[in-house]
Amino acid sequence: MAERRAASLCEAFQRTAAGAAEALALRTPGGGQELSWAEYGRRVERIAGGLEALGVQRGETVGLMMTNRPEFHLADTAALHLGAVPFSIYNTSAPEQIEYLFSNAANRVVLCDAAFVPRVLEARSSAVEHVVCVDGAADGAISLDQLEAGRRSEFDTAAYEARWREVEGSDVATLIYTSGTTGPPKGVELTHENLLVELELLLPTMGSIGAGDRAISYLPAAHVADRLLSHYAAMATGLQITSLADPRQLSQALTEARPTFFGGVPRIWEKLMAGLQAAGIQDPSQLSDEARAAVRAKAGLDAVTGAVSGAAPIPNEVLEYFLALGIPVQEVWGMSELSAVATINPADAIRVGTVGKALPGVELKLADDGELLCRGPIVMRGYRNQPEKTAETIDPDGWLHTGDIAEIDADGYVKIVDRKKELIINAAGKNMSPANIEQKLKAASPLIGQAVAIGDGRPYNVALLVLDPDTSAAWAAEHGRDDASAAALCQDEGVVALVDEAVGAANERMARVEQIKRYKILPRDWEPGGDELTPTSKLKRKPIAEKYAAEIDALYA
Repeated sequence: MAERRAASLCEAFQRTAAGAAEALALRTPGGGQELSWAEYGRRVERIAGGLEALGVQRGETVGLMMTNRPEFHLADTAALHLGAVPFSIYNTSAPEQIEYLFSNAANRVVLCDAAFVPRVLEARSSAVEHVVCVDGAADGAISLDQLEAGRRSEFDTAAYEARWREVEGSDVATLIYTSGTTGPPKGVELTHENLLVELELLLPTMGSIGAGDRAISYLPAAHVADRLLSHYAAMATGLQITSLADPRQLSQALTEARPTFFGGVPRIWEKLMAGLQAAGIQDPSQLSDEARAAVRAKAGLDAVTGAVSGAAPIPNEVLEYFLALGIPVQEVWGMSELSAVATINPADAIRVGTVGKALPGVELKLADDGELLCRGPIVMRGYRNQPEKTAETIDPDGWLHTGDIAEIDADGYVKIVDRKKELIINAAGKNMSPANIEQKLKAASPLIGQAVAIGDGRPYNVALLVLDPDTSAAWAAEHGRDDASAAALCQDEGVVALVDEAVGAANERMARVEQIKRYKILPRDWEPGGDELTPTSKLKRKPIAEKYAAEIDALYA
């Protein structure tokens, strides 16, 4: 008989901590930090005691601003055990952005890295009373050791257990603040039940993830994907997590941690492919089984039994490359408002170009204009303190309006066409998907790191291109260029010729009306969390159009 679903994430954690007590739970590369599930459980109790002494109550929010580190898991889980609502802040956030989140969340307590204490103090609203530094001492903050030492004697183990057992499935477990591509971020309220059901529906579709499996936490904890697949999945299954503070070290971390489960946004898979191609592995389908095994080992992916890509469209060529390498990457689709994932490609029946089929128990349908609607137990409770926005998004029948235009075939496979508000409608009235055009441009050359297709209301399409900093730096070194900056390479004859060839190749794969007639390689890098990209590397189309208005106008001159 199957074990009943835990009543809360707290109960799921307690089951795992007791059942896998001696197994390794949290670690950092090279074994710098290692905590067993029993140690994880003890630290959570102590930190919860410290937070309780600060007055943290059930339903109250607790802010977290950290790099990927074991202390994130400890602090977040401790807050959950008080019935509190921990939420994460993107590390790239400016003080005014942090202040907006604090005002919306109304948190009195923040736990953060020492590096972020000055920004947190600058941004602290009148509500914030306590700042806790998780990696030592810092002016204006108490240390994590001081927090743990502050536990009241009245809050003993019995009181702690009574507190976490009060937490119910309908309680909010976290706030996920949306990327803010179309305005201020909205706080998505996800309940314990939302997340437990999501795990129950999703994990079986990715193989049998459980105790003994390994994953790397490198995406921001403010991103629903990392919270679900690194944090909550571990709490529920015993998955071992390696926390990677610097995502630029991912290649080394893969070969050291050798994950059995690995998920990434498309850019991660594109970079892994580019790295293998640079090493001479152009077409894995031409390799022997033995050679493919060696290539997977070289990339640190030889132990992977489950792999996913999500958050944005991934080029078909990338999926086909890894499929040929023996790694079926399951493309998923979802959003924060759907507890992360709503559809997934079955590992044994992947259809490249689709985002798979709905999870069991999740309903999908198309509105008259092609917008994808979704209903089921993974739909968020609502947006924090924004009932009007919630009503705009979830209709009276419980259907969440996703904003994505989609197609659903006879077998239930879903193809995302584009965002409803981002479609290009040119001067002749032709509808086009900028994302599809951009995908083809990026797939045409690893030198192209970012692409933005423009053409709404215009006679033809143009593009702004940004060089990939890693690939272009490698090209510069290989070809003896002293200056590998974007400003230098965007004018380099060799780079310009390769990009021009790539745009031509991409155009051959597009309908005439979609093709890029003119383009500009920009002399700068775009960083996640900057003017052009959200912290999750989504394009900020309106700010881009405003910032580069002169360059765009010149392309139409």
